[in-house]
Amino acid sequence: MNTRAIPALRSHASSRASRFPLDARLLAVASVLVALGLVMVMSASVSIAERQMGDSFYFLWRQAAFVMVGLFIGYGILQVRLVYWEKLGSYFLLLGLVLLIAVLLLGREVNGSVRWLAMGPFNLQPSELIKLFVVVYLAGYLVRRGDEVRNSVKGFLKPMAVVGLIGLLLLLEPDFGAAVVVTATVLGMMFLGGVRLWQFGILFAVMLASLAALAISSPYRVERLTSFINPWADPFDSGFQLTQALIAFGRGEWFGVGLGGSVQKLFYLPEAHTDFLFAVLAEELGLMGAVTVIGLFTTLLWRAFVIGRSAMQDSNYFGAYLSFGIGLWLGLQAFINLGVNMGILPTKGLTLPLMSYGGSSIVVSCMACALLLRVSHEHPVEKLPSARRRMPGSKLYPPAKGRR
Repeated sequence: MNTRAIPALRSHASSRASRFPLDARLLAVASVLVALGLVMVMSASVSIAERQMGDSFYFLWRQAAFVMVGLFIGYGILQVRLVYWEKLGSYFLLLGLVLLIAVLLLGREVNGSVRWLAMGPFNLQPSELIKLFVVVYLAGYLVRRGDEVRNSVKGFLKPMAVVGLIGLLLLLEPDFGAAVVVTATVLGMMFLGGVRLWQFGILFAVMLASLAALAISSPYRVERLTSFINPWADPFDSGFQLTQALIAFGRGEWFGVGLGGSVQKLFYLPEAHTDFLFAVLAEELGLMGAVTVIGLFTTLLWRAFVIGRSAMQDSNYFGAYLSFGIGLWLGLQAFINLGVNMGILPTKGLTLPLMSYGGSSIVVSCMACALLLRVSHEHPVEKLPSARRRMPGSKLYPPAKGRR
């Protein structure tokens, strides 16, 4: 073989590999979280699956199938340019509203809540989809109406009215946790979009007061709040979930009791493979395992903002707001779930993104990560020359006369 051709072949292979650059760190972190989630779903659900379904790995097989669906949809998302997501944002939001209304009319009730639409062999949870759709819509809105949002009350109130409608539909299910996540994510995106501080402060105060009023207006929410303050006052009723989670953390100590060795998952800790997966992980893998998971989610949030900054420096403000919004959403939901498991926040029915059992949750989380990877493909972080990092056009929001 002609040795002179070897460098050319290597160059050709390198160019082919770089045609579709992705953020390797984000991809690695998301992959580790999904893989670890599958392992922990298997460990946490083995007993309840054997008792209820007659198959110890029932929930593992279903979760693996949903992961494959999420990866398949995510691969499709990677092929779609961001400009199309920006154009379709309003339609996605409309679809989400239709699904939220449909679940109130045709939804399936589980544990007193109507949050799922029966779709044959699986159930669709519209509240998971609406989180992604709101981020996509608001990212486009902040580009189209950014100047209006920053300089007039009207432009500021329009998206908040939409969020208010979404929050109302979520509370009717009821899904207070999803309403909190959507509201907080939108507030964060509006702040990054350049809303005046006095407007943001007033809105934040109103939203906080509204959520507090809603929290104490329902008996079951009041019970959750009081049990969170002192779960040991009634450890066999209202404080049962939290006390069992805290026992799991205590048993885990530094390095855990070993994978599969959890006692709390054996019918003591309710929802062990969904909402309280992190407590089982802390029991089996100990403090070191829990800190590792926290570090992975911190890295995920960091990469989302790094990718958003890269898009911002390329003046793709939609990609920037989209990355910031997804990072805020996933980071906030992870923070709430971890806080609930550790007893520092009241109990909420929120899954741990990319890890907890749940078809809608894992599929939508994969879609969100795929969108982040798409932004990193169009605006690679590692390939930014130092000169571009100091571009004057890299401010957080577009000029008064934006792209549209």
